Amino acid sequence: MRLPFIKMHGLGNDFIVIDGRAAAVPVMTARLAAALADRHTGIGCDQLIVLGPSDLADVQMRIFNHDGGEVEACGNATRAVGLLLGVPATIDTLGGLLSVDPGADGVAVDMGEPRFEWDQIPLAYPVDTHHMPVAFETLENPTAVNVGNPHVIFFVPDCDAIELDRLGPVIEHDPLFPERVNVNVATIKSRSRIRLRVWERGVGETLACGTGACATAVGAMRRGLTERDVTVALPGGELAIAWTAAGRITMTGPASESFRGSFDSAAFGA
Repeated sequence: MRLPFIKMHGLGNDFIVIDGRAAAVPVMTARLAAALADRHTGIGCDQLIVLGPSDLADVQMRIFNHDGGEVEACGNATRAVGLLLGVPATIDTLGGLLSVDPGADGVAVDMGEPRFEWDQIPLAYPVDTHHMPVAFETLENPTAVNVGNPHVIFFVPDCDAIELDRLGPVIEHDPLFPERVNVNVATIKSRSRIRLRVWERGVGETLACGTGACATAVGAMRRGLTERDVTVALPGGELAIAWTAAGRITMTGPASESFRGSFDSAAFGA
């Protein structure tokens, strides 16, 4: 059976989107997701997205990382789905309900309220998540935020100087983070601008990470380093992040469709 897919990206963070709202799709397993995500023998992506019907929202979105593991949230993928839907809508994810609003300036996403308690990140034991008393070589004094998925953020003088390809996997798999963690290294450029690189759990360093931009912005705002409305510059482009007076995070940025195609599900073991 051949299944259609849509290849999309948000600032270079790329996705395979399989729309299962109207037609049945194979049961998605970690093995199948990883096979499709493989850039040499599959279609290739950072994350694989499966859409389906939802009793709670306009659409359900399941998210599988490059390694096949299912995760709770992906901000860039949420914008891509918003672009695909083309109208204001609600999206049901493992990280909670999100709302999208496509517009002339890109797709705006209401990412909900950030969570800061140690067991909400989650961490393995009680720790002050505002100023965490931990260090990984030169990376120290991070903050932790859950924005639907777990993030740890290190504020450094020059994020481009950090060996993220080496330190990222070490921190991701540290026992302090029982569900692993996304690792952000950020440099405050001004009260309204942040430079950011992200090591995504199960993926590696990506050109952009929407939830990482949200978590980093909120972490900076919480420490008084920036205003509550900032631009986050990632290797793939820029996102506008605001933490509203009501306590909710809004993210606005572009998303694009690259191409459409189909694949033989039997060839990937489905």
